[in-house]
Amino acid sequence: MSVMAWTYIIVGFTFSLYIGIAFWAKAKTTKDFYVASKSVSPLANGLATAADWMSAASFLGMAGAISFMGRDGSVYLMGWTGGYVLLALLLAPYLRKFGKFTVSEFIGDRYYSQTARIVAVVCALFISFTYVAGQMRGVGVVFSRFLEVDINLGVFIGMGIVFFYAVLGGMKGITYTQVAQYCVLIFAFLVPAIFISLMTTGNPLPQMAFGEVLGELDQLSKSLGFHAYTHGQKSTIDVFFITASLMVGTAGLPHVIIRFFTVPKVKDARLSAGYALLFIAILYTTAPAVATFAKLNLFKEVSNKSYQDTPSWFNKWEKTGLIAWMDKNKDGKIQYHPGKAFSPGKPQFKDNKLINSPTQNNNELYIDKDIMVLASPEMAGLPNWVIALVAAGGLAAALSTAAGLLLVISTCISHDLLKRSFMPHISEKQELFYARCSSAVAILIAGYFGINPPDFVASVVAFAFGLAASSFFPAITMGIFSRRMNKEGVISGMISGILFTGGYIVYFKFINPSSNNWLFGISPEGIGALGMLINFVVASFVMTLTKSPPKEIEELVENIRLPEDVTCDSSLGT
Repeated sequence: MSVMAWTYIIVGFTFSLYIGIAFWAKAKTTKDFYVASKSVSPLANGLATAADWMSAASFLGMAGAISFMGRDGSVYLMGWTGGYVLLALLLAPYLRKFGKFTVSEFIGDRYYSQTARIVAVVCALFISFTYVAGQMRGVGVVFSRFLEVDINLGVFIGMGIVFFYAVLGGMKGITYTQVAQYCVLIFAFLVPAIFISLMTTGNPLPQMAFGEVLGELDQLSKSLGFHAYTHGQKSTIDVFFITASLMVGTAGLPHVIIRFFTVPKVKDARLSAGYALLFIAILYTTAPAVATFAKLNLFKEVSNKSYQDTPSWFNKWEKTGLIAWMDKNKDGKIQYHPGKAFSPGKPQFKDNKLINSPTQNNNELYIDKDIMVLASPEMAGLPNWVIALVAAGGLAAALSTAAGLLLVISTCISHDLLKRSFMPHISEKQELFYARCSSAVAILIAGYFGINPPDFVASVVAFAFGLAASSFFPAITMGIFSRRMNKEGVISGMISGILFTGGYIVYFKFINPSSNNWLFGISPEGIGALGMLINFVVASFVMTLTKSPPKEIEELVENIRLPEDVTCDSSLGT
């Protein structure tokens, strides 16, 4: 059967499975919708957390970034892995003991302030919409190739599927759907990786085998004018700040944190974090191998070959606009060298013909970074069912995270803004209705950003992590570990951190996209770590000028850090 036929079968089966689970686990109460009634087992929550965590950025974007950036792309691997450890060990158990539905609710109650709650809601919405843009972009990339539809139509199809099971099932439906999605995505990632590893090196373990071809890839890279694959180009300070931003941003992501509110006990939160880390590690240790084999096969399959001799997969991807070739020197061969292939930015077509004017360099090939994982099985000549399986895995990764983010958005609006702030007297039935309406509106906005993304998937997601690092991480950390931190301090810190980080990203990505004036040489992807430091400094300074929190808040902070069955005795002066 053809790739398209296999795609319809496999993707159709997985989508039917997700929708069936949504019907089975339909949310009937707000507690079902927000935290699955806190009844999820640690193993199921670990699987769901891994799927929620491993978005299109992990499945598609990370390997694509490593494939093009070489060693520099490892910042995503280090930052996201280290960040999850930080979240699981430092924050998750304490937040679960606090026992609220959302991060915004934690901040509002811990800092005894409606203003703090609203600021947290605005930050959560800002972060979530930035993050979900990357997911919808990933959905569009998959559909545009494997169903041979326009990338925008692909985004609309993804919106419809997410709308169905996120709006219907809430957290309860999303949790069990994500368990299924993890099984799909990890199988889809590992099967082609093992096949390609065996074909290339004879070793079935891609995590160990890819080292055998690094030398060959270095030589090919240098022969085409690229830097050696294993040699980094980023400055040390930028690598440090990007890694730190991704790490602390992970620990402040609202859609991941909320997963730890779905288990019955604090010890279950710790256990589910351990399961999730194991499940995440399976994909993250495989991604560098997928990236390496994909780049090696790309060089061998395409570079300096006659366009007439290009394999069929190249021509199919050309139809999506995610690969394009312009014969600048009119020799009929594909010259793949460093530098932008076309100006401005991505190629533009008219009547299926490339109409961009070439830039002043000899690179004739445009390749979208986000296709490397999806195209890798085709480059290696794997069976059509494997190619379709990877498409299903990419969709599972993107949709699982998109659903989690959309739930955060709807919860922020219906619970934190309406129920806890502006409409406290609404019934549970009304609150559930508003939550579903909020999800529907959020999906429409997310679809717009998926059609008009600011950058490739991993980069867009990195911006979301920077915003989380500069806003939520300091507020949550100080809320747990500092009795003295008050509402004035945390509000000032969050506003300062996210405004600085958001402004820096907007300026250097859209207004003046040049690295010449980066502050201290820090890229927009890494500026969140500096925004975090600004948050801490501003919050601490304002705290010293304002009065201490009420005594009951200080006791609450002490109780959060005590074992689950122990409470603070204020008479002991703790």
